[in-house]
Amino acid sequence: MAAPDGEERVLMTAQHIVRSLGTTDTMTDDMLQILSKFDHRFSSMNDMNKKQESTSSQDSDYYEAAAAAAESQQLQNHSRRPSSSNVSRNNTTTGSAKLRESRLDAAEDVVVRWDMGYSEQAKQQMIFECPEEEAAAYLEAVDEVQYMLDSLFLQNREPETQARAQNLLQLAMERLQEEFRHLLLENSRSVDPDWLFDSLAAAEAAGSSSFQHSLDDHDDAIAAEESSGDDNADEDVAPVATPAALVQQTTTTVVDLVHPDVVLDLGNIAQRMIAAKYQNECCQLYVNSRKTVLEESLYGLGVEKLSIDEVQKMPWETLEDKIKKWIQAMKVGVKVLFASEKLLCDQVFPTPIAETCFSDISKGAMMQLLSFGEAIAISRRSPEKLFKVLDMYETLRDLVREIKSIFCGMSGASVKSEASGILMRLGEAARGTFAEFENAIQRDGLRTPVPGGGVHPLTRYVMNYIVLLCEYKDTLEQLFGEKKKDGSNLLDSGNGETDLLGDDGRHEGEKMSRLAVQINWLTHVLLNNLDGKSKIYKDPALTYLFLMNNVHYIVQKVKSSCVIVLIGDDWVKKQTGIVRQFATSYQRAAWIKVLSFLKDEGIHSSGSFSSGVSRVVLKDRFKNFNAAFEDAHKAQSTWVVFDPQLRDELRISIADKLLPAYRAFVGRYGNFLETGRHPDKYIKFSAEDLESAIGDFFEGSSGSLNLRRRSFTAQ
Repeated sequence: MAAPDGEERVLMTAQHIVRSLGTTDTMTDDMLQILSKFDHRFSSMNDMNKKQESTSSQDSDYYEAAAAAAESQQLQNHSRRPSSSNVSRNNTTTGSAKLRESRLDAAEDVVVRWDMGYSEQAKQQMIFECPEEEAAAYLEAVDEVQYMLDSLFLQNREPETQARAQNLLQLAMERLQEEFRHLLLENSRSVDPDWLFDSLAAAEAAGSSSFQHSLDDHDDAIAAEESSGDDNADEDVAPVATPAALVQQTTTTVVDLVHPDVVLDLGNIAQRMIAAKYQNECCQLYVNSRKTVLEESLYGLGVEKLSIDEVQKMPWETLEDKIKKWIQAMKVGVKVLFASEKLLCDQVFPTPIAETCFSDISKGAMMQLLSFGEAIAISRRSPEKLFKVLDMYETLRDLVREIKSIFCGMSGASVKSEASGILMRLGEAARGTFAEFENAIQRDGLRTPVPGGGVHPLTRYVMNYIVLLCEYKDTLEQLFGEKKKDGSNLLDSGNGETDLLGDDGRHEGEKMSRLAVQINWLTHVLLNNLDGKSKIYKDPALTYLFLMNNVHYIVQKVKSSCVIVLIGDDWVKKQTGIVRQFATSYQRAAWIKVLSFLKDEGIHSSGSFSSGVSRVVLKDRFKNFNAAFEDAHKAQSTWVVFDPQLRDELRISIADKLLPAYRAFVGRYGNFLETGRHPDKYIKFSAEDLESAIGDFFEGSSGSLNLRRRSFTAQ
């Protein structure tokens, strides 16, 4: 702001020094060699001096500095200069001192005018809230004092003027500190969390790693809300800041946390304070202000300061909500807040200082976020936590690149190391929780039979769990990549009918992906557990029906989900075959006794020549059949087959075996009882009655068989 171009000023001053000392080539070369140690731009000055025949007139401040430097050099080399030069030197020194005093007076007028201890106006007004000319003049005055002080220090003369300039610079620094503090206080406010969430969600929905979002609509909405709000609202409540502009980046979404015009002012002040050796005061002001704002913004995103012990003592329902907020805060925090905070530091400070300031501002907040991840990673492992642990792992994994980019340099090394370590521990926690899920299946010892032989709650839980696992397919494949289990142990079959893989299970396991092997093994462990639970049922038919229901449920879950992609059609075919085996075993166990009463053996009487049929035996057969079928109806109408297609297939299979046998039996022997007394006492059911009764089976509720009875004579 109105300060002379630094490089041009240095070069012009050096040229004048060369000309002033140019009595001999040796002296000129010596001086250039000395100056080249301070700045590389002087190294080619000798050639430039030989090529230039004349120079343009310089401002008085350049002449003044050049003359002073020349005079200093001449004093050191007085033995090589004519004694007659002393008069000229004294005149030059006196003129330079007066010129310095004059320029210092002018700078002092500007600085003192804004001294808060000097005038009320200085107390009530801030320089950078005035027209630009005021700020420009003040910065120019500070530059003048700083330049003069540096020149006098280099010459090591005029201690009184040095002291005066030093006091004036200190006064200016006190004022700039206050201006810096005020600018930060008035322009550093937390970012609206709802706007951040909506904007980031819009960017993710668009499939972009960064987003372009106009704040015009957002600002209009804020303005409309404020204009329609209560005029008597509390005026002490500070409004929540909203970003002033967006800058598109490669992997992050950067917003202007402070207005660009204010950033320029902050940078100008910081530049002067650093030059005046007030770097620590400037950085401390900046860090204290921005750190508070960053923590407030994160708090708005739902981030709380919780110790590891507090996290581990939380009930799981509460912790689930905390994890959800953590994931949101990590995404928005890293991709927007931390990235934007780093950009602001880079705009205000030069690189080395910017890195340190950013680290001081954000390291604590980032470590607090990572600490929550650490607490989850080392907490007790239980199956219900796996999916949230995987969510956290994926979130941190996807942000590692941004974290390493944002927390760069030595100052960010500890953050990067901590993030990598916690990512590794979350991965270990996920694998350990998966193993705990397997152990939980094996340990489930609930021995209460499921009513009607239906699908066991454990089966539903495990299969729903497995389906959800497939949504994390890529992540789990990655996690199991270095922790592959021994296939021969995993695929070792249990007992015959619950063998999931068959004789070539090991060979198939070798062809499966790592995750497929794990899932295959989980279903195997599940069926082994279910096989033990099936033995609770006293009726063998119900045992087979229970196993049929559960294996069929497993197969349907696999077929209707992404699990089929992992374990393949061959696995489904094998398990479908097992379902048929259980269905056949059920029918054999449930109906062999009923069908045995419809056989011809033992009915014919050896001593009867009239008919050859024993009526007594025949009556017993019909009575036993009726009782057996009624018992079957009473039991199997309470049994359950939830799948409609499987239920219909079983009914049809039963009818195909029972009805033809019953019709044939009644056709052969019914006339022997028809002529007797009360034939409907023995022949209670028609074939249609039986068919209708079979329709009651597997509904899970008892049907009244009496309502369907019809007399034999009424057929």
